[in-house]
Amino acid sequence: QVQLVESGGGLVQAGDSLRLSCAVSGRTVSNFAMGWFRQTPGKEREFVAGIDWSGGRTSYGDSVKGRFTISRDNAKNTVYVQMNGLKPEDTAVYYCGGSFSRVGVMVSKTAYAYWGQGTQVTVSS
Repeated sequence: QVQLVESGGGLVQAGDSLRLSCAVSGRTVSNFAMGWFRQTPGKEREFVAGIDWSGGRTSYGDSVKGRFTISRDNAKNTVYVQMNGLKPEDTAVYYCGGSFSRVGVMVSKTAYAYWGQGTQVTVSS
C-alpha cells in the first residue's frame, strides 16, 4: 500500500529557510511524478512545486518561484522542497502528492492519486 509521509515543518521567522521531506513507501519515487501543494483552512489546495518522474523537469507556482526548489532522491525514495526566504503568506499545511503521470510535471491536484497527511509550516513576521 502506498504511503507518503511529510516531515520538516515548523515555526520560523520571515526570511528563514526550511527543507521539507516526503518519504514514499509501497512504490519507488521513480514511479511517480511528485508535487508539493499547500492549503490553509477554507481555501483550495494550491500548487507549490512539481517534478516529473525522471527528475528532468520542475515547475513552480508563481508565488514561490526563485525561493523554493523541489528535488528527488530516488535511492532514498524521498522528495524534498527547499524553501528559502520564507514569508508569512507561506504559512500553510504542506502536502506531498504522487501522480502516475510519466509525461511531465503535474500541476493540478486532480492528477495526484496519493497524498500525505501534511506538515505545518508557520512563518512569523
